[in-house]
Amino acid sequence: MNACCDTCEYFDYDEDLGENVCKIDLDEDEYLDYLTRNTRSCPYYKYYDEYKSVQKQN
Repeated sequence: MNACCDTCEYFDYDEDLGENVCKIDLDEDEYLDYLTRNTRSCPYYKYYDEYKSVQKQN
């Protein structure tokens, strides 16, 4: 599964940087594992559907 950062729950706007960034919180071991992977898809990708939370409010 090739993930698109634009639809990921962890991809959000960072006011300090003025751009969208991945905001997943990884420890040192997880980050090293992520950097050394030979895959094109992100193992931490989680689809974000903003309309899903709105539907629950109704």
